[in-house]
Amino acid sequence: MKINADLSERAVVNSEDLDWAPSPAAGVERRMLDRDGDEVARCTTIVRFAPGSDFPAHEHGGGEEFLVLDGVFSDENGDYPEGTYVHHPVGSHHTPASRDGCTLLVKLHQMNPADQETVVVDTRSTPWQAGRAEGLETMELHEFNGERSYLARFDPGIQCPHHDHPGGEEILVLEGTLHDEDGRYTKGTWIRHPAGSEHAPYSDEGCTLFVKTGHLR
Repeated sequence: MKINADLSERAVVNSEDLDWAPSPAAGVERRMLDRDGDEVARCTTIVRFAPGSDFPAHEHGGGEEFLVLDGVFSDENGDYPEGTYVHHPVGSHHTPASRDGCTLLVKLHQMNPADQETVVVDTRSTPWQAGRAEGLETMELHEFNGERSYLARFDPGIQCPHHDHPGGEEILVLEGTLHDEDGRYTKGTWIRHPAGSEHAPYSDEGCTLFVKTGHLR
């Protein structure tokens, strides 16, 4: 299966416009943003667990990172409420489930095998840091060898300086509305800027974003 699989091309998907597709596990559904492969695939997906659903134990042959968008996700290592970011390295494994239901942003088979750190960040309690412009803040989630995952928060009316992305960039709009020279992106919109792209994003009303950079070289 190939969905927005050419990483050299720009892609924009409003995930909230997509239908939910069933997964192999009952009660677990997906909105596929990009995918290259079948059930084992390099992919970026919005995943929804119905209350009481689970997914069979599995290994992350290419690593996994996820952000809990709502509800509480669980596995044998603990419970991860809304706002939790987790990075599982290549070779890790778990048995996911959700007692009350949850929704996640999940990225699979996109990790450097040398990056063997397990990372868990509670973004509800982690402090924000000053960004590259006044009124723009960032929260670091994980960084390895030039690849970086973080949250960004724009105050209303903030313009980010024009900049390029030598290693590419992906964005998921978590709250508010983001703009740049190419369009307007509301909550739930996923954007992929390929390696070498450039832009000057801004937000009239303010927004919060999940951002990953440096992984599309």
